[in-house]
Amino acid sequence: MRINARLEDDYELKFHEVQQYTGKNRTQILKEALDQYFETKLNRAEQDALAKNRKILEMIGGIAEGAEDLSENYKDYLYQGLKEKYAIE
Repeated sequence: MRINARLEDDYELKFHEVQQYTGKNRTQILKEALDQYFETKLNRAEQDALAKNRKILEMIGGIAEGAEDLSENYKDYLYQGLKEKYAIE
């Protein structure tokens, strides 16, 4: 793919400084910049999406932490929680 781009003067200066410092051509610099952008931005977005999905699964999928017998004794746990919250004897 061929890319045509217009850069303002400050970006053009930055580009030339990178070329002089690294000794790389424009294509190499653009490829590395795209790789770095992809790794930092897109992978971070992917990780954020995975974290959100994990949280949703924990909420609805029964993989959250809690009492192992909660499904069998939920009434007892509820009653105990209400007793503690409202100081019921």
